[in-house]
Amino acid sequence: MEEKKNILTYEGLKRYEDELQELKVVKRQEVAQKIKEAREQGDLSENAEYDAAKDEQRDIEARIEELEKILKNAEVVVEDEVDLDKINIGCKVKILDMEYQEELEYKIAGSTEANSLKGKISNESPVGKALMGAKVGDLVNVETQVGLLQYKVLEIQRSSN
Repeated sequence: MEEKKNILTYEGLKRYEDELQELKVVKRQEVAQKIKEAREQGDLSENAEYDAAKDEQRDIEARIEELEKILKNAEVVVEDEVDLDKINIGCKVKILDMEYQEELEYKIAGSTEANSLKGKISNESPVGKALMGAKVGDLVNVETQVGLLQYKVLEIQRSSN
């Protein structure tokens, strides 16, 4: 089975690479030092510092593995080359919620970078999937758990603006 591509912006790629570097170079050494110091305290069976350091080491290694997998399957979207005729990953969209007459603004990102609290929605989310390929002026219907939502595409911009 082919692994899913992780679609990233250049900014997202850089952030993951920096985190991976920090974990491999700094955090691994810090936790190794904690383990060494805890070992020097003697009996490991009742040593809370040793257990905590080993847990932290396990978490760091798991995150390193996760980041390496993301980066191995990364496909970078060059935001400056995004076609602004239709909605695609790497663009910012302004839409109008037809029911509430409320303007919303989202950045369309790959699922790895999506963060609804920062206005980044995944191209795989119900709204993101429905918006993909839409043009300015289009009405887009989104089937959700709460029913059918309708949006009008007002604007498509480069997300770097």
